[in-house]
Amino acid sequence: MTEPLRLGIAGLGTVGAGVVKIVRQKAALLAERTGRPVTISAVAARNRDKDRGVPLGDYAWEDDAVALATRDDVDVFVELMGGSDGPAKAATEAALAAGKDVVTANKAMLAHHGQALAQLAEANGAVLRFEAAVAGGIPVIKALTEGLAGNDITRVMGVMNGTCNYILTRMESAGLTYDQAFAEADKLGYLEADPELDVGGIDAGHKLSLLAAIAFGTQVAFESVELEGIGKVSIDDIRQAADMGYKVKLLGVCRMTGRGLEQRMAPCLVPATSPLGQLDGGTNMVVIEGDQVGQIVMRGAGAGEGPTASAVMGDVMDIARGTRLSTFGQPASSLKPATAAQVATPAPYYLRMCLVDKPGALAKVATALGDAGISINRMRQYDHTDDAAPVLIVTHKTTRAALDVALVAMAATGVVAREPVALRIERV
Repeated sequence: MTEPLRLGIAGLGTVGAGVVKIVRQKAALLAERTGRPVTISAVAARNRDKDRGVPLGDYAWEDDAVALATRDDVDVFVELMGGSDGPAKAATEAALAAGKDVVTANKAMLAHHGQALAQLAEANGAVLRFEAAVAGGIPVIKALTEGLAGNDITRVMGVMNGTCNYILTRMESAGLTYDQAFAEADKLGYLEADPELDVGGIDAGHKLSLLAAIAFGTQVAFESVELEGIGKVSIDDIRQAADMGYKVKLLGVCRMTGRGLEQRMAPCLVPATSPLGQLDGGTNMVVIEGDQVGQIVMRGAGAGEGPTASAVMGDVMDIARGTRLSTFGQPASSLKPATAAQVATPAPYYLRMCLVDKPGALAKVATALGDAGISINRMRQYDHTDDAAPVLIVTHKTTRAALDVALVAMAATGVVAREPVALRIERV
C-alpha cells in the first residue's frame, strides 16, 4: 500500500476545523484522486477543550506549534493560525528548515516574509503553497503559476475583500450610510478583530502583493502597495456613481510599467454592467489579463469554512500527487526586487465636492483643473443647501499627480466648502 501523506494542522478555527472535516469525510475520494491516503497525525491550537464540531480524539495534540511542525510523523505542516509573525512564522520556519512541506492560508505572513520563506523552502527541498491565502475558494494562485504560465501577464485586478464588498453593496441596495453598513457587517461577524485590516484595505493589499509577485516575477513588495480604504465613501458617492452608470468597489490593480511595478488597493468606480460592477455581497472576483489569453475572470466565495478549506486541500492534494512547484511560480533566487512606481497610468476621475454658493465658484474650480491640464468630460450639479452646492465632475483621462495639483489649487480658491472626494474610474 502506498504510504499516506501525514498532516499536522496548527490552528483549529473555522478553516482548520473545515480541513479536518474534509480529511475525515472524504478520505476515499482523496485517496482515489491522489493515489495515496491523506491522514492527520497531530493538531495544535490554543484551547484543547473547545468544541469545534468535529472529532479530534484520533490525533495527537501539541500545545506548541513548533513541536507540531517538527514531528517525525508529519509530512506536511498546515499553518492556519494567522498573524504575520509570532507562532505562525516560527512554526513555518521550523517546518521548512526540517525539509517538511508547508501549506498556509496566511497572507499577512507571506506579504511580509514571503521572499525569505520561499528561499528557506527551496534551500531545504520543501514546497510552500498558499492557495487559500488569496480569494478563498478561487484557484487564482494555480491559474497564475500553472494554467497561465505561458503568458506575459499585463494586468491583475480584483475585489479581494468580501467584507468591503458587502458594505458597499449594502450601502447601494439598502440606502445605508457607511456607518450603518459597517455596524451591520460587524454584527454579522464579517469584520476582523482589527476592522482596519478590512475597511482600510490592508487585508486585500496583502493579497494583491502576492498576486503581483507571481504575475510579474518580482519579490513580494507589500510596503509598496498604495492603500486607501473605503471609510471616505459616502452614500452620496454610491448614488451619484449609480446615476452615471458606475458602481463603487474596493479594487486592487497591479501592472508592470516602464517605471516599475504599480500596485494599488483603493475605492474605484467600475462600469455597472461589467463583471466587477455586477459583483454583489461578500463574493470575490479576480481578473487576469495575459498576452495570449486576453482577459480571464474568476468569481467565487472569498472566505468561509468550506471555500478556504477547499483551497487548503487543493494544495495538499498537489503535494500528495508529487507536484513540486516554486512558491511564487519560479525559483526564489530569480525573483527580481520590485521597483515601486506610483500609479501614473492615466484614467478618468470622479470628483465630488461642495462649493460655496456664490457667483464664480464653479469657474474657479474649472480653472484649477484646466491649469493642471485636466479637461472636464461631464459635470452635474445637485440640489444645494443654504450655504453649499454639491457638484459632481467626471474628468477625461489624467494622472493622479496632475489631479493632486488641481486639488491643491482648488483648496486655495476659498470656494470649496469641504475636502473633495476623488475616485479613479478603472477600465475593466
